[in-house]
Amino acid sequence: MSTKDWLEKDYYKVLGVSKNAKPEQIKKAFRRIARENHPDQHPGDRRAEERFKEASEANDVLSDPAKRKEYDELRAGGGFHFNRPGGAGGANVNDVFRNMTGGMGDSGLGDLFGGLFTGGASRRTSARHARRGADVEGEVSISFGEAVKGTTVGMQMVSDDACPACRGTGARAGTVPRVCPNCQGSGVRTGSAQGVFGLTEPCATCSGRGMIVDDPCTSCHGSGRARSQRTMQVRIPAGVTDGQRIRVRGKGSKGENGGAPGDLYVLVHVAAHPLFGRSGDNLTVTVPVTYAEAALGAEIEVPSLEGGRVRLRIPAGTPNGRTFRVRGKGIGRAKGGRGDLLVSVEVQVPAHLSDAARAALEDYVRAVAEPDPRAGMAARAAKG
Repeated sequence: MSTKDWLEKDYYKVLGVSKNAKPEQIKKAFRRIARENHPDQHPGDRRAEERFKEASEANDVLSDPAKRKEYDELRAGGGFHFNRPGGAGGANVNDVFRNMTGGMGDSGLGDLFGGLFTGGASRRTSARHARRGADVEGEVSISFGEAVKGTTVGMQMVSDDACPACRGTGARAGTVPRVCPNCQGSGVRTGSAQGVFGLTEPCATCSGRGMIVDDPCTSCHGSGRARSQRTMQVRIPAGVTDGQRIRVRGKGSKGENGGAPGDLYVLVHVAAHPLFGRSGDNLTVTVPVTYAEAALGAEIEVPSLEGGRVRLRIPAGTPNGRTFRVRGKGIGRAKGGRGDLLVSVEVQVPAHLSDAARAALEDYVRAVAEPDPRAGMAARAAKG
């Protein structure tokens, strides 16, 4: 559009107000047109977009007292005197154009829409959109004892960081990216929704970066990211279980444009213990006892995970598989205190007997004269 065409527009007609309209009437008319034709509410509608731009131009001139006065005087004079750069009663058309369009654009428009399109519906152009860094995952294998007590392990991490060749810009050395024309560098676009409000989503043109790379970096091919390796010390808390996933905040990939870093997720594999098991915060262990100890009772020693021993009293007549609880000898809890040690007894039956042992055991059978423990089983089975 030429300068002459722009100056000959009837801005009062564009806004649908009279030449004597008051500032509040002009503002109200523009708000109505902007609300009805805003591009964010009519994506892809070129007619609405043109109507919105025309109204914006008209409002920029008519809402400014100085511009409006000059505009009215020039139109009342029946036209413009070209080629009269400074004479009395004349005006240089280029100076007039600069004065009348000075300040027109997204910045002034953004202030006007500050209270109209809340919730992110107004177009944001002042800064690139900050992007949170990606989360990183890793795996570690630790011993049973380390899982119970807690430990610190070193992890070799591979993640995406800013490309060292282009310093994260994605552009070849000596060049710079350009602002995305679709989102004006914000990295987001406001999709259509009901009413005045819109839903913000990443810009499809620049994939949310806010910038477009025309001459990409040869190292990262325009992504601005590169694989990096680093060694990190990660604290594994006491009581961690096999297959547990631990989150370490802020230890993932670095963010872009001031965005927060991602998190590190560590999958923990706990090796089995040759003696101890686990049930929640309790340690479990199975200890063998002789037939005589189970029948007569005994005091036995049971090993602990810390390396010491605990004494346990086995009462007379203890059956095979009975479990005893030793308080406070289990796994430490995050909120304080410890679980217990659960000791299950396993009565050992001798595989071979000497002649003397066999004779003694036969004497025992005759002495106790126990009834058949399987009596009645056949009758109960027949009832089923």
